[in-house]
Amino acid sequence: MCRNIRTLFNFEPPATTDEIQAAALQYVRKISGSTRPSVANQEAFDAAVRSVAQASQQLLDSLVTRAEPRNRETEAARARARWQKRHGV
Repeated sequence: MCRNIRTLFNFEPPATTDEIQAAALQYVRKISGSTRPSVANQEAFDAAVRSVAQASQQLLDSLVTRAEPRNRETEAARARARWQKRHGV
């Protein structure tokens, strides 16, 4: 899995359309092996991003959990702390 794709489920506030679109774009880039498709492949690339984003939105809308929603700021602080520990900062 691409390290740039982040978990989008069970956050308060919920994931935005832009976040879902960005994750879909990262996914399609990863599996296609290109960050910028050729002109000949642009239409297929864009269609794949739209399809993945739509499927992701449907998935997020249908998932259920009993866990409390996570706070984005708290999770970001934890990630920064892990990074600092890993890199000795």
